[in-house]
Amino acid sequence: MASSGSSQKQPHAIMISMHLQGHLIPCINLAMKLASNGFTVTFVHLEFIHHQIVTSQSGDQTTGIDIFSEARQSGLDINYATISDGFPLEFDRSKNLDQFLQSYVNDFPSRVDEFVGEIMRTHLSSDYEFFLVADTFSFWAAEIAEKYEMVSVSFWTEPATVFSLYYHLELLKENGHVPVSGREEEVDYVPGIRSINTKDFMSYLQDSELTLLHKAIFGAFEDVKRVDFVLCNTVEELEEEAVSVLQKNQPFYAVGPLFPRDLLKVSVPRSLLPEFDCTEWLNTKSPASVLYVSFGSLATAEKKVILEIAGGILRSGVDFIWVLRPGIVGSDEDGMLPDGFRDLVKERGLIVPWCKQWQVLSNPGIGGFLTHCGWNSTLESIWFGVPMVCHPLFTDQITNRKLVVDDWKVGLNLCDGEYVTSEEVVEKIGALMDDQKSCKLRQQIKKWRNTLRNALREDGSSERNFARFVEDVKNKVLTKC
Repeated sequence: MASSGSSQKQPHAIMISMHLQGHLIPCINLAMKLASNGFTVTFVHLEFIHHQIVTSQSGDQTTGIDIFSEARQSGLDINYATISDGFPLEFDRSKNLDQFLQSYVNDFPSRVDEFVGEIMRTHLSSDYEFFLVADTFSFWAAEIAEKYEMVSVSFWTEPATVFSLYYHLELLKENGHVPVSGREEEVDYVPGIRSINTKDFMSYLQDSELTLLHKAIFGAFEDVKRVDFVLCNTVEELEEEAVSVLQKNQPFYAVGPLFPRDLLKVSVPRSLLPEFDCTEWLNTKSPASVLYVSFGSLATAEKKVILEIAGGILRSGVDFIWVLRPGIVGSDEDGMLPDGFRDLVKERGLIVPWCKQWQVLSNPGIGGFLTHCGWNSTLESIWFGVPMVCHPLFTDQITNRKLVVDDWKVGLNLCDGEYVTSEEVVEKIGALMDDQKSCKLRQQIKKWRNTLRNALREDGSSERNFARFVEDVKNKVLTKC
């Protein structure tokens, strides 16, 4: 596509985000960072995601709002567009998940193809040279980039350790360790991972039944080997061996944590749910006295687990904020908490459907985080120096727990046995919130907090890696034939 005058052209990133909250947040942050480094960006949300974000901000059903308008007013060159997934806005994708996934895997790639093709045709005589940035799980990305002769950038929103396990899937299969099928065996042959037990593999490697979703995920990791660059939302010093080995396979850059420079004053809406502001309540609490509890935006938990956790929190006597998201126990919302629980804890507990997590974790009143170990939550907790009690539910959270508890030693397991019990919840909350018992945890998380913050300094590893990526991708894009 490049012409003899390509050196004068402007690199233009087309970014098509995933539709899951945990992927949206770093993807938007990456768009902002690319634009801040002189790139033109066209950022694309699915229409129903745009609708959810706009509604969560104001309750208004208007869909024509440009979420990047303030960013543009500040001088960033970000265009905004939406693309249909083929269903009307009112279609319930969670209740019709199989139908949605079937369409997403089989039909959505052609919609992306048409969308990208239209952008390319519209700008044939422009001064732009386009490249594609897509989530690694976007199994269609490599093929579309090759069709339009575009440079392709894969964005991995999870740890490098998880990337490596997916990347070496065939090796794990050859050695009989995938599917795990309930076995617990140490694996020490995956490049860049010194040792890991099969029980700590992501849930998609645990399952013996291959679904359409599995095939899409595993296919994406075959395709990722064809892309030009991989950006990873991790820090080199956190996962040094994994990052080092992956860099030998193809251009791989650890550029995390992808946080906005001004963490608590972000002008681009990112949340799919209305966010409750807990600041006023938290400011009445003593330093490090409040437990924050949240299990993320997607996974469901068994009702009996929520009941045991509630019983443990009640008996612990600790002050707490608990995010009880609608749908956390599936469709069975009745009796989600024990009878009378809200009345018994009303003086020391705040229960909300969703919140501004940055504001909560950054507040001096927070002393611990009972978490599902989603990667965004893990990075945020380390960034603010808040030690964790871990209760992973599915996908990468299981492997993230291993990193948090076993490798970095900044967290505790909520459950060391087969089932969560209120007695163990009391014990683990006590070990987390007691200054003396959690002294080593707090020392470790202070060390890793400094590692993350140093990585984002001007001369830090992530800033250097991002600067190198900017130079490399510009050179590749502007010399692409």
